[in-house]
Amino acid sequence: MRNTTLSAPLDYDTRCDLTVYYDGGCPLCRREIATYQSLSGAERLNWEDVAQADERVAPDLMRSDALARMHVRTADGKLVHGAHAFALMWQVLPKTRWLGRLAATRPALWVLEPAYRAFLKLRPLWRKQGSVVSD
Repeated sequence: MRNTTLSAPLDYDTRCDLTVYYDGGCPLCRREIATYQSLSGAERLNWEDVAQADERVAPDLMRSDALARMHVRTADGKLVHGAHAFALMWQVLPKTRWLGRLAATRPALWVLEPAYRAFLKLRPLWRKQGSVVSD
């Protein structure tokens, strides 16, 4: 999977429908998404838990890929993943908009994407804990 191109900051005066694909089977991911869902502006996002989804979540997104890392789909249909996906999601939420704008810059993504990939190597430990320990 290759990185998507950077997009311009979102227009906040129009409805900005992003679809956020997340792993509801991961306790850490579930808590983080619940935090975002509780924020003002969260109603502008479509939240799709792919933990129990069919093998193909969308024509261009397999369930295994959606579970492996964060994905969002923009209103124009572009599928974005990794740190850039977080940056786009944060830009929609008023409380994290500043962080999203900063995170979407090329220098920030150069730092955030490798850090996110490193985190992904540790994430299975939390997912396994969630199957043993109930939330």
